[in-house]
Amino acid sequence: NDVETIAFDSFGAEWVTDIVKQLKLKNVTSHTADYGSLPNLDHVNTHHDVVFPWNGTTSGVRVPHGEWVKKDRKGLTICDATSAAFAMELPWDKLDVVTWSWQKVLGGEAGHGMIALSPRAVERLQSYTPAWPLPKIFRLTKGGKLIEGIFVGETINTPSMLCVADALDGLAWAESIGGLKGLIARTTANFATIEAWVEKADWVDFLAIDREIRSPTSVCLKIIAPWFTSLDDAGRQTAVKDLVSTLEAEKIAFDIASYRDAPAGLRIWCGATVETSDLEALTPWLDWAYGEISRNKAAA
Repeated sequence: NDVETIAFDSFGAEWVTDIVKQLKLKNVTSHTADYGSLPNLDHVNTHHDVVFPWNGTTSGVRVPHGEWVKKDRKGLTICDATSAAFAMELPWDKLDVVTWSWQKVLGGEAGHGMIALSPRAVERLQSYTPAWPLPKIFRLTKGGKLIEGIFVGETINTPSMLCVADALDGLAWAESIGGLKGLIARTTANFATIEAWVEKADWVDFLAIDREIRSPTSVCLKIIAPWFTSLDDAGRQTAVKDLVSTLEAEKIAFDIASYRDAPAGLRIWCGATVETSDLEALTPWLDWAYGEISRNKAAA
């Protein structure tokens, strides 16, 4: 099948690299956008296989809806829903292969994840054999049939049972706060806290200008103060490092600098495991730390 890729952050770009440079697939059309933007999804041909992230963890951009995916599509939609699943409404009837992490919204261990397949995806697995070798861990069929045991608890490689127990605890907690609706509500409230603060702050803005495509989980911010925007890239990176270090020294926030490949700025996790009250307490400290850094830059 022809393949379409959608990339608007560093991890989406990695999928493109895997498809084009590693698998060396032919007839690939890539739809890309700079950090903070989303490609025109109306240009994506879903009669082809489409590979894309739902949420750009490093850009603060998300796919806003699934209306661009045709109901009568001939291709498969292959969606990396890491940092989206359990925090956003996903159009499951429009998604054929969905992967997500235990780590993000449920707060579980990194390095573990899930995959959900539609009947269309299962049919493809059973009818198509790739020309390249597959490691054992990725083999989901045997003798032309789906290995259904994988989806009901049988294992290929034994995972950490401690991590499994931790994930189950996360699901139990999610049920106790109202399940999916409760998780989405907590995420929405967290994002609203940051949004209200950004509207009042004169030095910071969302990396994603279009409100509809802003991620409510991995919230990416840019510094818009003239002294900062006049710096070169190295200067901006240094200023952000100083700001983050100032917060860490006060034990207020840790690891909130933007991803290494993204424009210099801040990245604040607003998923369901975060308490809204903690974000409300954080924002005055962000203003304080910025004030410290800006005064130091002015004095220099």
